Amino acid sequence: MSRDGLTEQNQSTGESELISKRVQDVDFQKTPEQQAAQDAAQLQGAVSPSSPLPHAPEHFSKPQDAAAERVMEHIGAGQTRKASKKAVRRAQEAAASKAQPSRLQFTDEERATPELEKYIKKSDKAADRLDAARAALPPKKKSRLQFDKQETPPSFEGKRNPLSRPAQEAGIFVHNKIHSVEKDNSGVEGAHKSEEAAERMGKYGVRKVKEGYRSHKLKPYRKAAQAEKAAAKANANFYYHKALHDNPQLRSNPLSRFMQKQKIKREYAKAARKGGAATAKKAAESTRKAAKKTAEETRKAALFVARHPVGVLIAIAALLLFIIIFAGLSSCSSMFSGAVNGVVGTSYTSEDSDLVAVENNYAAMENELQAEIDNIENTHPGYDEYRYDLDAIGHNPHELASYLTALLQSYTPQSAQAEIERIFDMQYTLTLTEEVEVRYRTETRTDSEGNSYTVEVPYNYYILNVKLETRPITSLAPELLNDEQLEMFRVYMETSGNKPLIFGGGSPDGSPSEDISGVQFVNGTRPGNTALVDLAKQQVGNVGGYPYWSWYGFNSRVEWCACFVSWCYNQAGASEPRFSGCQSQGVPWFQSRGQWGARDYENIAPGDAIFFDWDLDGSADHVGIVIGTDGSRVYTVEGNSGDACKIKSYALTYECIKGYGLMNWD
Repeated sequence: MSRDGLTEQNQSTGESELISKRVQDVDFQKTPEQQAAQDAAQLQGAVSPSSPLPHAPEHFSKPQDAAAERVMEHIGAGQTRKASKKAVRRAQEAAASKAQPSRLQFTDEERATPELEKYIKKSDKAADRLDAARAALPPKKKSRLQFDKQETPPSFEGKRNPLSRPAQEAGIFVHNKIHSVEKDNSGVEGAHKSEEAAERMGKYGVRKVKEGYRSHKLKPYRKAAQAEKAAAKANANFYYHKALHDNPQLRSNPLSRFMQKQKIKREYAKAARKGGAATAKKAAESTRKAAKKTAEETRKAALFVARHPVGVLIAIAALLLFIIIFAGLSSCSSMFSGAVNGVVGTSYTSEDSDLVAVENNYAAMENELQAEIDNIENTHPGYDEYRYDLDAIGHNPHELASYLTALLQSYTPQSAQAEIERIFDMQYTLTLTEEVEVRYRTETRTDSEGNSYTVEVPYNYYILNVKLETRPITSLAPELLNDEQLEMFRVYMETSGNKPLIFGGGSPDGSPSEDISGVQFVNGTRPGNTALVDLAKQQVGNVGGYPYWSWYGFNSRVEWCACFVSWCYNQAGASEPRFSGCQSQGVPWFQSRGQWGARDYENIAPGDAIFFDWDLDGSADHVGIVIGTDGSRVYTVEGNSGDACKIKSYALTYECIKGYGLMNWD
């Protein structure tokens, strides 16, 4: 009996023969190639004609079959290992190619287009960052085949210590014993409490160290995910601006452009998740065509409505009647949800009180700047001349609110304070420059003989140049906002945040101007200014208010009722009051000088300012000029009443009259 099984030995010849059915063991100390050669040699020896014949047929076939099977197994194992290595390489190459960034390939024509140059650079830069982030990922350790994920964050599950459980139980036992006697000994109690605090601090420190280690290990993966998101955003932004460049008709208004941009972004992101950059490019092209088709259909619809306004109104009325009768309010809610979402998406998101408070804070800063300029000669005395080169101080309140909403979303006076200080410093630049001129004056002198003569004597003439440069917020927004925020800024400006009168924007009254030819006015004791009133009445019929807001210094239309009143006062020879905001500037100017009358003030005079509070929230929303009163009604000239100059009248007890700004014409 040997290691290989039962053998039969001939004592005379010394030959041995395996008669056991047991398969021979493989010599694992030999290499697979050596073992395969040994098995092949055994197989050849078994079939050699010179070898002795076996005693029984079955004793001959079994060892040969086992050896052949071992040879084939080794050969098959070698082939399997080789095939496995090839499969690993193919899987790694496929995963690496799949992980490549979706870098866009731009044509020479696209790169030569100035409007697209900035967005191409951003796309290339984002792709470079994504390549760098993926290259910084830790190398994958060799392990069994994995075809699902190539970049897997490392695992931090440590091996469980078999002694941890007994150690914990021993610690609990010791603590319980100490706790049972610590009440009788204050020293033991203090030491026990200190020990427990130290243990808690130690566990806390170990936990924080582990968390920091894990965070450090996962940092490359976070950077790669952020870079991938930024690359997708840059690519989608390029396709959006390319669509605008190829289709100028898509630039109809900021709201439609914003909606088109969001649509292209969604289509690109969806395609990029499915098939990479090539598929995303096709999706962007199809989205561009769809946007072009939508814009064309919208234009045709608008032309149809313009040609048939009566028919469209009848159709809309019939549709609304049908909805009211057959659907009811609950079923109508889903039909109007889209319109409601559109209104919400274009509205200021902050509370009305916060919007007004921030506007008042900004106006207070402007008032301080105006006061500083007014007191230049007192704060900088000693100059022979003061020269002023001043731009207008004032801003469009909706520009400020639109900018802050696009940048900060919802804001309060506290959260917006730093930003309004920054935008104020950029909007207004006050420069004081000293200039010295050498001038000559004629002096009469007497010589030694008593003869008089004149001489030209030089002297220094000191001049202080005061220069104020003003930039509108609309020119600052492109420098301070990113592309998406700038789109929202333009949308808010287009819609006035769906709150056009919140900053004293005028009157929504669309009724025509009134005829006051037969009105008998009652004169009070205060002198008025009829020339000013006549000038204001001559402006009736103006629409849009361009002469007034452009005179004030605005580059584009603002809610111009206060500009109109200021313009009228200036044309009448009064440099003050000059204000563009009712509540933030107009009311404080009159109240701070004691020239304010409440709603029930009876002695109003022609030329006084009248302020209105439409929503009765305590803030002035509109201002006009008083023509006079007949004892029961007050008659006014107002700018921006339905975007036009009109003559209006109100009962003296009208609750929306906030008060009167009393002018001194003496």
